[in-house]
Amino acid sequence: MTTESNIQTKTEEPWLRGTLTEFPAAIRAVLHALESAKEDIERWCASLTDEELNARPSGLAPIAFHLRHMGRSADRLLTYAEGNSIGENQIAQLKAEMNPGATRSELFAELNSRFATNSARVRSFSAESLDEPRNVGRKKLPTSVGGLLVHVADHTQHHVGELIITSKVVLAQRPLSDSRDLD
Repeated sequence: MTTESNIQTKTEEPWLRGTLTEFPAAIRAVLHALESAKEDIERWCASLTDEELNARPSGLAPIAFHLRHMGRSADRLLTYAEGNSIGENQIAQLKAEMNPGATRSELFAELNSRFATNSARVRSFSAESLDEPRNVGRKKLPTSVGGLLVHVADHTQHHVGELIITSKVVLAQRPLSDSRDLD
C-alpha cells in the first residue's frame, strides 16, 4: 500500500507520484494516463471561454470536440473491454461529438463525470483479465482486454495533445491585453 511519505505532490506527473500501487502496473498506467489527461485539460482550458472552446482555428477540430470525444471514446472502448457491444445511445453520442455551441459548464460536467466513471471501470479489471480476447466493432476485429485498456490511455493522450495545440492557437489569437493568457 502507498504511504503518505512516498506520495509526491502534483508537481510530479501522476505516474511518478507513487500512487495507485494497489493496482497491477498495466491498469495503474491507464489510470495515471487518465489522471494526467485531466490535469493537462485543466491547465490548458481553465481560462477558455465558450466561444474559444468551440473555435476552429485554421480548420482544426474544436477543443469542445476533444473534450467530448475523450470521455465518450473511452466509454466505447471500455464497453468492448467488458465484452459488450456498443449501443444506439453511444453511436448517437459519437455522431454528435462535433456539434457546435457547447458550453464550458456542459463540457466539463460531462468530461468529469466520464473520467470518474471510466476510471472506476478501469479499476474493475484484474491483471488476469488482460489477455482475455475481445472483439471491436461490426467487423469484430480481434484484440484483448489489455489492448483495449492501453488504447484508452493512448487515445486519450493523443486527443490531449491535439487539445493543447488547439488551445495554444486559440490563446495566441487573443488580444495582447487579455490577462487570461497562460505563460
